[in-house]
Amino acid sequence: MNFGRGPAVVLNVGGTRYSFSREVLKDFPLRRVSRLHGCLSEQDVLEVCDDYDRERNEYFFDRHSEAFGFIMLYVRHGHLRFVPHMCELSFYNEMIYWGLEGSHLDYCCQRRLDDRMSETCYYAAEEPPGEPTRGSEGKGRRPPGAEGRKWLERMRRTFEEPTSSVAAQVLATVSILFVIVSMVVLCASTLPEWRAPENRSMEEQSRIIEAICIGWFTAECIVRFIVSKNKCEFVRRPLNIIDLLAITPYYISVLMTVFTGENSQLQRAGVTLRVLRMMRIFWVIKLARHFIGLQTLGLTLKRCYREMVMLLVFICVAMAIFSALSQLLENGLDLGTKNKDYASIPAACWWVIISMTTVGYGDMCPITVPGRILGGICVVSGIVLLALPITFIYHSFVQCYHELKFRSARYSRSLSAEFLN
Repeated sequence: MNFGRGPAVVLNVGGTRYSFSREVLKDFPLRRVSRLHGCLSEQDVLEVCDDYDRERNEYFFDRHSEAFGFIMLYVRHGHLRFVPHMCELSFYNEMIYWGLEGSHLDYCCQRRLDDRMSETCYYAAEEPPGEPTRGSEGKGRRPPGAEGRKWLERMRRTFEEPTSSVAAQVLATVSILFVIVSMVVLCASTLPEWRAPENRSMEEQSRIIEAICIGWFTAECIVRFIVSKNKCEFVRRPLNIIDLLAITPYYISVLMTVFTGENSQLQRAGVTLRVLRMMRIFWVIKLARHFIGLQTLGLTLKRCYREMVMLLVFICVAMAIFSALSQLLENGLDLGTKNKDYASIPAACWWVIISMTTVGYGDMCPITVPGRILGGICVVSGIVLLALPITFIYHSFVQCYHELKFRSARYSRSLSAEFLN
């Protein structure tokens, strides 16, 4: 160190003093502290710290003292963890100030930081609802097209955010009613009494109701596409893809009916029509646009795909092992009795699945003593393997639920202000 005198250097961080020798600062793990070694003047020192006392050779840093204490534990022991009851992003800012990065954190804290930063990006990516600022109102004329953009933005929020305004709530309620009516008609159309010859008028009425519902869903989808900011992003959204899958089969079935006729002799076309009509069940997923619970489920599955893949791998490995052993014990060995239900490994896989999930339909079960012992091990192993990733999925579900609740509450505050105005 070319500036300052004395054998020791004192760092005062938020009122807590740390004393170091000059040689220690040269290769100190914290970049900001090690920069003090190369300072040539007091001006250079003040670029690194907040204040300097020449008489005591003490450097002042107006930073969080407890956070620096945890950072010093990392310097001494090599493990960096978050300060309890301190925001992860605030501690991360302290780390950046002292010259550390997120990779220096322990793995558990890295995951917490990634989750918190993803939450922050999720909220920052959305434009907060509200009225124009006072500064923009007081500048006189508005730029050309401002009224049109404001109207498009209001329309977009009305169709995309059910809690953003009174009109959005009314629109969401009407959409939910159409979904419920279409589902009731779909379920009723499969009843034998509904398809009886004497009830031909009811079938005609159901087709009219179905056409009205499809017209509403189509108009809603077209309007949302027109007022969307990014058309490519709109097409890639999962809920919009589901809307398209729910609407398209109806028009395909109408076209096939027009070209092949109602009483077509093409059996394949008749089967295709039935499949397309059953695809209308996707309308139920449209409710995810209006209910936080279904949105939470979708967001949880999106964030926990690694855990879901891990769970699937656990099940597949266990299924391969237990199905092979059960087929060998029940049918492969010459033990006097052969269980025909376990004639092959694929047939035994069904028994493994219903045993590991503790469903137990009872349609097939082992009859030999070794097979029953294996069945007990299979059940216990299934409980353990299924429970291992559930903790991660549960915590992610709770986190996603709070995120969506926060977002809904924010738009509700905007709705209250609009109602009062």
